[in-house]
Amino acid sequence: MPDGHRYPAEQRDAVYRVIAERRDVRRGFLPDPVPADVLGRVLAAAHQAPSVGFSQPWDFIVVTDRARRERIAALARKHRDEFAVGLPGARARAFDRLKIESIMDTPVNIVVSCDRTRGGRHTLGRHVQPRTADFSSVLAVANLWLAARAEGLGVGWVSFFDERELAAELALPAHLEVIAYLCVGYVTDFAAEPELATAGWARRRPVSWAVHAEEFGRRGLPGEEPVDPLAEVTAAIAPPDAAAMTAARERQDRMTKPRGSLGVLEEVSVRLAGLAGCCPPPLPEPACVAVFAADHGVHAQGVSPWPQEVTAQMVANFLAGGAVVNAFAAQAGAEVTVVDIGVAAELEPVPGLLPRKIAPGTADFTAGPAMTREQAAAALTAGIEIARDLVAAGNRCLITGDMGIANTTASAALICAFTGADPAVATGRGTGIDAVTYARKIEAVCRGLELHRPDPADSAGVLAAFGGFEHAALAGFILGAAALRVPVILDGVIAGAAALAAAALAPDAVAACFAGHRSAEPGHAIALECLGLRPLVDLGLRLGEGTGALLALPLVQSAARALRDVATFDSAGVSDKL
Repeated sequence: MPDGHRYPAEQRDAVYRVIAERRDVRRGFLPDPVPADVLGRVLAAAHQAPSVGFSQPWDFIVVTDRARRERIAALARKHRDEFAVGLPGARARAFDRLKIESIMDTPVNIVVSCDRTRGGRHTLGRHVQPRTADFSSVLAVANLWLAARAEGLGVGWVSFFDERELAAELALPAHLEVIAYLCVGYVTDFAAEPELATAGWARRRPVSWAVHAEEFGRRGLPGEEPVDPLAEVTAAIAPPDAAAMTAARERQDRMTKPRGSLGVLEEVSVRLAGLAGCCPPPLPEPACVAVFAADHGVHAQGVSPWPQEVTAQMVANFLAGGAVVNAFAAQAGAEVTVVDIGVAAELEPVPGLLPRKIAPGTADFTAGPAMTREQAAAALTAGIEIARDLVAAGNRCLITGDMGIANTTASAALICAFTGADPAVATGRGTGIDAVTYARKIEAVCRGLELHRPDPADSAGVLAAFGGFEHAALAGFILGAAALRVPVILDGVIAGAAALAAAALAPDAVAACFAGHRSAEPGHAIALECLGLRPLVDLGLRLGEGTGALLALPLVQSAARALRDVATFDSAGVSDKL
């Protein structure tokens, strides 16, 4: 029988239970010693892990000496403090509340090391992939962790170490590498969810996001048809919750202030409640600005005085922390993530850069479509997935950012295509251009519209005809946030053009959008009017990058905090004027 080797139901349930209830434990450890026979069974289970080529590259160092553990704990604290210094405001506050290790709280620590040389030069599977020794050692960690849970033991993984410093403290030979430092002991209880999830640091990603059929990108659970990410996310977008909005308005009227005295912020708080489906809504923090960077073929029409190379140069500036978006994000306590969605240059992999390049820039939309429909779909999907990943990482507010020389020209064309606006009215001067360049810019938009004759109901077609990869990715980013009911603060004209595309795909997505500011680009006001969004800031900004949206972040957060924290007349014992 095909299932002849299957465990009986009760035993299968036990296997799945131990997997589901395994936890990375940091709190609630008991001082009780772990009996030698129990510890021996756990280590034996770890040693039974599969390994490529049966190389068994692991070793286990059992650490109980208090003085040694104190020295190791000091190493962890040093690197913990170094990590904390670089965190943005809301993340730093959340991290300060986390307990990241239990080195001194547990009776025993176990170190899993890896010997990449074990088995000799002809170890099966290591010839092409030398890292298989590391992967095999991680399987030993997993076995240890599951066996410990079955024995009623909690395990905490400590990763705040310089690997060589820790190796020196443990007298490891130079050819051994530390894979994991584990704190093991009995606990008061096992939490229903991982600690980082209950603390709001991160969320569990649904398994449907992680399963692909045949090739990466064709998502689909076994027995189901592959999922169209765009169709899936648009189907998940729902209107705001009317009951939560009513509750928010009623609470605003009962708060210790004159009715309506917070002006636009009152409506912001009501919209946040409707989006979250509860009153008060969660505070929109931590926040992350995603700067989508791409180049544009229409640059060849002389629509910008800046060379195309500036896009890649500014990406490097973002990653080095030297741009205005970095300064504003630091002030607002937000994180900056940079996405290469279509820069016309090869970018070196560095922390903070997400490589999602669709192609090295779009084509010239005055001569043909800027991108294919397949490329537009790929960029939309990339934006959806980045929104999902940032929310899964614990962010409760997303912010749009952009970078791309000539992207205001593409934005003007998109806005005209979606709204029917006159190119002479919707096209602005971008980074600041002379009259001759400005005339070329308007003329390029007019030629593109005449060539493609766009149908505004065909959102994907309009994006493919005129958009940059960042426009399509931003549209997906907005849709992803809306599906997860997380607010997204829009920046300037590039975000406005992308929001028009998102709204054409899913009109209810606008409920998740908050207009951070009104750009000096004339097309932005047209886009905001069409979307029915009121800008929170109007300072004549025209930089992009996410700067205007970041200035609005404290306003959105203040609106939510006031709805949550301000007392009502009844609770404060203050007389309400009839």
